[in-house]
Amino acid sequence: MRYFIHLAYNGSNYSGWQRQKNTRNTVQETVEQTLSKLFKKELHVHGCGRTDAGVHASQYVLQIDLDEALTFDLKFRLNKNLPSDIAVFEILPVRKDEHCQYGAVARTYDYFIHWNKNPLLLPHSSLFEGLEVNFFLMQKAAALILQNRDFKQLCRQPDSYPNTICEISHCELFINMEQSRMRFTITSNRFLRGMIRICVFLLVKVGKGEITLDEFKEILHQEKELVIKRLAPADGLFLSHIRYPFLELSASHNSVKMLRLGLE
Repeated sequence: MRYFIHLAYNGSNYSGWQRQKNTRNTVQETVEQTLSKLFKKELHVHGCGRTDAGVHASQYVLQIDLDEALTFDLKFRLNKNLPSDIAVFEILPVRKDEHCQYGAVARTYDYFIHWNKNPLLLPHSSLFEGLEVNFFLMQKAAALILQNRDFKQLCRQPDSYPNTICEISHCELFINMEQSRMRFTITSNRFLRGMIRICVFLLVKVGKGEITLDEFKEILHQEKELVIKRLAPADGLFLSHIRYPFLELSASHNSVKMLRLGLE
């Protein structure tokens, strides 16, 4: 029996989603240890994708294969045993040929920025203290991202992929001057390593007038080499939506909805 586990996590205290040889502090390992404790045998899970250290997920899906159907409330027991920064929302039985990673047709990420110090926003929004930008130029730059397909220049390790093509279906910027907050949202069939945080870093540079729109366009089209690939901080980034053609995930628990208020 295959089950999808729909959950969320605050990535602040983790070295990313994926289990790693050199660190024991990952979301995947934490979940696997808890499942192994509950089932009294070693269990491994497969996630819908990887997130870097410090990155959050307000909607994440992993899968687990069991020999028999569940006979107890796994959601309840997981939430009782997992740390407070990981929450399980749904346990969903699926077919054996339905895969949480390869079956996903779109993923959405949201990046939140605020520029006036606010302890209630940290660590879910990145503080760019005193930020002054031309928001209109940043919107134009976001439109260029939407028109692009090959993101080799905006990938930290492009040679690790067979290709760097991403089909962006939505890319938009929202700003609320009264709240001193900004949101960048992007949806694609796939994302490359570091791609969104590099996008955000460059968008801010455009907004601050440190690079022109034409220079940003040249970077996207690989006409101008991006020698140093700087990333925006991890704390403002959320994996916020996974879309499957065969399954509708509940949106009622998605905490990004609260952060989006005033930025829609």
